[in-house]
Formats: sequence, structure tokens, C-alpha cells
Amino acid sequence: MKPQDCGPQYQSKLRECANFAAWTIKKVCKEIGPRPSGSEAELRAEEFMAKQTGKAADTVVTESFPIANRAFFGWTKIDGVLLFLASLFLFFKMPVVSLVLALIATICLMGEFLFYKEFLDKFYKKQTSNNTILTRKPAGEVKRRIIFAGHADSSFEWRYTHLVGPGMMYFVFIYAAVGLGYNIVFSIVSLAQGNLITPAVDAISWYSWAALAFLPAFVLLFFFIDYKTCVDGANDNLTGCMVGAAVLKFLDDNNVRFENTEVVAFFSGSEECGLRGTKDYAKKHIDELKDVETVFVALDTFKDYDDMFIYNRDMSGLTKHDDKACKLLKKAAQNAGIDMKYSVIFAGASDAAAMTQAGIPSVSLAAMNPGPPRYYHTRRDTADILDLKTIEKGIEIALEATYIFDEKGLCDNY
Repeated sequence: MKPQDCGPQYQSKLRECANFAAWTIKKVCKEIGPRPSGSEAELRAEEFMAKQTGKAADTVVTESFPIANRAFFGWTKIDGVLLFLASLFLFFKMPVVSLVLALIATICLMGEFLFYKEFLDKFYKKQTSNNTILTRKPAGEVKRRIIFAGHADSSFEWRYTHLVGPGMMYFVFIYAAVGLGYNIVFSIVSLAQGNLITPAVDAISWYSWAALAFLPAFVLLFFFIDYKTCVDGANDNLTGCMVGAAVLKFLDDNNVRFENTEVVAFFSGSEECGLRGTKDYAKKHIDELKDVETVFVALDTFKDYDDMFIYNRDMSGLTKHDDKACKLLKKAAQNAGIDMKYSVIFAGASDAAAMTQAGIPSVSLAAMNPGPPRYYHTRRDTADILDLKTIEKGIEIALEATYIFDEKGLCDNY
């Protein structure tokens, strides 16, 4: 069975689903607006999207969990301060203090941003976030389950991407990273020379002076996130939410109910502050997720048609997704007329990373210029720039994956 078997008007039905997705996104942006992780607006958006999906879902369940929405990028401010001070201590020939501060900054960076651990969360004010799970049950016993996930929250604005562009974002990160490495290396060099904690301004070495060159980097890092501005997030990632919801709608509109395959549209909360929603979902449901063959497909940002990729490595390249799940999407894309390439999320992560780490076969599908584009995490990510063609193709690929998975499950070859 294929989605095309629903009738001769298959393409027009796909377009109807894409229009449904776009209309819903526009309503969320207009009537609800920006959705910080753990905010009331985040929950309202999930409820609204679930309501629009209607009877296509047999059950709609909302689950809450605690988060600290400023902790994930809190390292930018903490590291900005620590590294600024580390440079000053290195300048004044106090390398032990400089090295300790630089190492603490490194731990904060790695704990939160590189490994997505709740490393700093205990130091921040807590909010309540929510996941919403829409399930279309099979006619018979559940033997397989496919989950399409998109996150409902939107990001606080990345100040320099908005003001200047992605090039400035890279400049700040690279400039600060070099400064971090410089502080560590030359603190050790200074220690090797026997300069422990005694100030000796009159005997400052050239590398102590050079440490001052990185002070602007750490000031820029401190102001990287604009916490006063939360973006609309129309593309990142209401499109992912609604591509998943459109799959349920298509099945319902065409009276398709699989015999043994459960289809889930999952609106995750707090993805933008460290995949917290999906981590919580995996923790609460890991037993039932492993009871039957389950595949998790993260859908994230359907905007740039020519940059649609299957991401087989995630979390800054540190997490490898399931080969069979990747091949499932590869075959689905081929059925939809695209020979899609694999790619790697080099900086950051998708919800699929959290599920892969939990032991659930997962993969990520996205259509966003990896540059990244100027709209990424800025106020430019509005409903005005939605691309209907890309949303429609995302729905088509997700439908193809659903039908293939229902027929064959996860395979080495399709």
C-alpha cells in the first residue's frame, strides 16, 4: 500500500495538507506569538495545533515537566565573565587563577552546549514546560510505532545574527574559543616558568599582554543572547510540528487506519533549551517505546527546499543515528522524487539526539540552509517567509516513510 493509493487527487490532497499546516502556523504566530521554553504561550500553541488536528488523533495527552529556560545558553554569560577575568589574571601573572577560571568555563560550555546535560539548571529559575502527544491508533494490536516530532517552543534571539548576520555569529564563537584556548595554554606556560600566583606587573611577558586582545571576545559572548526578544519561530519549528500533524490529518481525511502501526505527532516543549522535552518524554515512556518496534523522526525547519537533508549524525556530530532509520527516510525521499543526501548537525542538536541516546532508533529530517540563514533564531523567522513547496515535500516524505514502515518496519535494505 502506498499513499498514492488514496486516489487520483493525491498531489492536490498533499497541497491541502500543506495549506492546512501553513494556515495553522500563521494563526499561531498571529494569535499566540513568540513561545519561550516553559511559557504559557508554548502550551497554548501546542493546544491550538492539537485542536486543529481534530479527530485525526484518537488521543491527545499533555505532560508537564520542570525546566530552566535560561540555563542552556547560560554558559555564554557565565563564560563571558569567567574568561574576561581569566585574561586579566593572566595579564597580572596569576596563572593558577586564570587556569582555574578557564577550566570552569570549559566545563560549563561542554556540560550544557556540547553534551546537553542539565549542568547549570540548578542555578536558574524554574518554569513548567509541556509535551503534547497526538496518537492515531491502529485497528488492531500495536506492533509498530512511528513518531514525528517537532518542537513548539521558539528561541530567544541571537543578537549578532540579527544585527549583522551568521558571519558575525561565527566570528564571536571562534574569537571566544581561541581566547579560551589561549588562556589555558599560556596559563600552563606561565606556570611552567614558575610564575604561580605572585603579581609581577613589571615583568609581564608578551603572552600576558596578548591575553588582553581577547577581552572584546568575552564581552561579545556575554551579550550573545537577547533575552528580551523571543522570536516567532514560524519555520523553526512550527513547520516541523505541523508536518507531523499533517500526516495524521492526511490519514484521517482518506480513512486510512493501519492494522498494526501506531502513528504519533509529538509536539515537544523546550527543545531550544537543551532538548528538555524529548529527554523527559524518553525518560517517562522508555519501557513502552521499547515494547514494540519504534522509530522516532525529528522534523525541524521546513523552509529551504534545496537544503533538505537527512541528518545521520547529531549533537555537534557526537551522536550517530540509527542506520535503518536513516535508510527508511532515504527510501521515503526517493519515493517522493528526491535522492536526498545525508548530513551532520555540526553545531547544536535536534530532538532525535535525545531519543538516540535513550536507545530508540531515530533520525532527523530538516530543510534549512546550514549556513545558517539570516532568519535562524532571529525576529525574521515569521509566517511571512513560509515556503509552501518545502512544507508540502516534507509532508510527502513523512507520509512515504509512514507507509514503508507500516509495510516493512526497519530494514537494512528497502
